[in-house]
Amino acid sequence: MNAALDRYFHISERGSTVGTEVRAGVVTFFAMAYIILLNPLIVGTSEDVNGYALGIPQVAAATALIAGIMTIAFGAIAKYPFALAAGLGMNTFVAVTMVSVKGLSWQEAMGLVVIEGLIIVALALSGFRQAVFDAIPASMKAAMGVGIGMFIAIIGFVDGGFVTRVPDSAMTPVPVGLGINGSIATLPALIFVIGLVLCAFMVVRNVPGGLFIAIVITTILALICQAIFGSADWGMATPELPSILGSMPDLSIVGHISLLGAFTRLGVLATVLLIFTLLLTNFFDAMGTMNALGKQAGLEDETGKLPNLKTALVIEGVGAVAGGAGSVSSNTVYVDSAAGIGDGARTGLANIVTGIIFLAAMFFTPLYEIVPIEAAAPVLVVVGAMMASQLKLIEWDRIEMAIPAFLTIVVMPFTYSIANGIGIGFIAFTLMYIFTGRAKEIHWIMWTVAGLFVLYFGMEPIMAAIG
Repeated sequence: MNAALDRYFHISERGSTVGTEVRAGVVTFFAMAYIILLNPLIVGTSEDVNGYALGIPQVAAATALIAGIMTIAFGAIAKYPFALAAGLGMNTFVAVTMVSVKGLSWQEAMGLVVIEGLIIVALALSGFRQAVFDAIPASMKAAMGVGIGMFIAIIGFVDGGFVTRVPDSAMTPVPVGLGINGSIATLPALIFVIGLVLCAFMVVRNVPGGLFIAIVITTILALICQAIFGSADWGMATPELPSILGSMPDLSIVGHISLLGAFTRLGVLATVLLIFTLLLTNFFDAMGTMNALGKQAGLEDETGKLPNLKTALVIEGVGAVAGGAGSVSSNTVYVDSAAGIGDGARTGLANIVTGIIFLAAMFFTPLYEIVPIEAAAPVLVVVGAMMASQLKLIEWDRIEMAIPAFLTIVVMPFTYSIANGIGIGFIAFTLMYIFTGRAKEIHWIMWTVAGLFVLYFGMEPIMAAIG
């Protein structure tokens, strides 16, 4: 059995073992499990123009279902340890802009997600999506990886309570601060710090399965503290034992979409602009994430490219279609997969494990809640530090490359958006080459993408102008 798995997934060839892949797949799930809780809060609670809400239990079950199916498919076909789930930026855009602001029904909004996904698949099949990826300079690709590392690190700090928003009542221009009033004033934040120290120790000492072990130890410590001191301040409360027992998932929202309803409600031009925004966000979020994860896992070939990238991009595009069809928003490659990669994942077998646990989570919800976010967040910070090693690949001595790379890196965490960082970086890259008289050296794809991002960032005034 192990020999067959080794041959199919190239486990030994990539310097891994079956045991390592299984363990790392579990780590990836725990790093991503929060999406089963968070996506329903974003997508499942808002009422649409008809007064209809998808519902938290329904979205939770469908989120786990689609994430499980797509993660397994990606691992089995693309053979990379990149797990998929509902994209956070995409689901917020769907819930807030498309449903709450533009007045679409949930069925119409999810129908547009399906259409956007079909376009993504077509672009991947044609090879255009990979051509765009290949046209990006090496320094910009490295900057994407570093930026994503900084992005997941700030997510870890915020989720762990180590970095908090300073309230407007404080009358200060400083938007965030350390803990509460510069102090680690809550028990969850202290647990996060202990988890961070444990993760760092495991990495420094090269302990096999160290990140997973750190999560387990931190979780046990957190559960003990919750039992003694209560759980009011925690990101996730300790679930009661009866709620962990299996139950049949409610998948009633799967397949309830309207492909053409938005065109009738909003008109062709406004609908096309919404699809365009979805397309750009998904297009570059996934590409930047796959590039960063591929670099971290050491899976690139001698030319700096991911082998079998076209297939990976096609499957990732199918994730958008599946997410829309499942009424949970577009599914995309998750940057949190870096946690599993950091623990040794190198092949699609890790994805199979992650996907199976996602499917099991439908029946044993809220099993994933046993791991509080404060116990998983330290892994994101440590992995972010690992991804920052790509800084050395950027040509800092060339100012026309340094400025776009810098902007790419800082905009991602500052705006909580991978797409924003990539877009600003592309526009800055184009401008810097124009300023240095090297416009002819800019690939036509870079010109096109920079222009599209100009439209992307101007989407709100454009949509306001057309009503």
